[in-house]
Amino acid sequence: MDYVKLINCMRCGMCLPHCPTYKETFLETASPRGRVALVRKFQEGELVESEKFLEYVSLCLDCQACASACPCGVNAGELVAEFRCEKKQGEGLSIMEELILRKLVPHPDRLEAATAPMRLYQRTGMQKVVRSLGLLKMFPAALGRMEGLLPTLPDAPLRQTLEEVTPALGPEKGTVGFFLGCVMSLLFSEASLATVQLLSALGYRVITPKAQKCCGAPNMLGHDKEGVQQAARFNTDLFQSYQLDFVVTDCGGCGAELKKYGHHLEGEQAATAFSTKVRDISEILATEAAALKERLKPLPLRVTYHDPCHIAHCQGIRSQPRALIGMIPGIDFRELGEADACCGSAGTYNIEKPEMSDRVLSRKVQNIQKTGAGYLVTSNPGCLLQLKKALSEATPQVKVIHLTELLQMSMAG
Repeated sequence: MDYVKLINCMRCGMCLPHCPTYKETFLETASPRGRVALVRKFQEGELVESEKFLEYVSLCLDCQACASACPCGVNAGELVAEFRCEKKQGEGLSIMEELILRKLVPHPDRLEAATAPMRLYQRTGMQKVVRSLGLLKMFPAALGRMEGLLPTLPDAPLRQTLEEVTPALGPEKGTVGFFLGCVMSLLFSEASLATVQLLSALGYRVITPKAQKCCGAPNMLGHDKEGVQQAARFNTDLFQSYQLDFVVTDCGGCGAELKKYGHHLEGEQAATAFSTKVRDISEILATEAAALKERLKPLPLRVTYHDPCHIAHCQGIRSQPRALIGMIPGIDFRELGEADACCGSAGTYNIEKPEMSDRVLSRKVQNIQKTGAGYLVTSNPGCLLQLKKALSEATPQVKVIHLTELLQMSMAG
């Protein structure tokens, strides 16, 4: 960890009103500057490792809202994440961390195989029976929360059905690589298919390498720095074997991680070159605004937008999604209060720390309800999962969709 980054914190407090955990607790140790101070004192030998120390550090959602607010450019969330990653190198992990974040999610083939029983569970009607009889109460609480977040799965993972090369419709403008987010392509394949179709309609030849691996974000959550670097090298080499203008992703978490490959593999020019080519789908579509607008048909819908942390804070993308929504004729766009505040998903945070996650989520749901919108648009799978479940229970009339799905709806009329 770069010690200089720790001492750059002036303790000005600009981060406090933007931190989800501080807003819920008003505890200094649950604030960005408080966590930076704790890590600094630990690094200087003034604090020893204790259960309380680790509890405060692990309370961070890593939403990086503090980084957006900090006048000195201190990214407390990233510092805490790096500290936890370095601290846990070689240490024992919880069963959940070991199974989900290291053994399952980083391996697309294993993850796709693991969803087969889930499809059977849903298709046979077993899920309805289990939920109606309250049988999930017999299992560990974490398993029950995971099952509750599970949406209706598509018939097959998009990786298995999407052609590796999707030709441009009309004159070809360029060639882009499509990075398949693990969760996006498994649980929200319709949104990712819409991404490819939008790019194709706008004149891009889309290459989706079937051999690509996870971006490495789950490895970082699982404190597996070596796994992150392995993923970065593999994906860099794979995508650079094609002649690509850009590498496009429709997953906020993937985009944020892919843009860090130059940081994870510092000094490796190939990784830096790869990261400079990465674009969120909203960035590409915004550059094609004129061509896209010609294809959009009226949608008389009331819509609001939730900024995923990995898009707004990690990548600085805020205006593009709103501009794209605003281009749709007939749309009644309602700005969401605290739109860039975390929804409480944060990887596996909503399972590992359900109480704090629910408190953060409750504030988000109340703000959504105040807009009176019928559609909530967002662009990250964690947010989609978290908000779909919460709104289906609190305000079932509000539909949660990906940005590309809304745009495709408009193109289809």
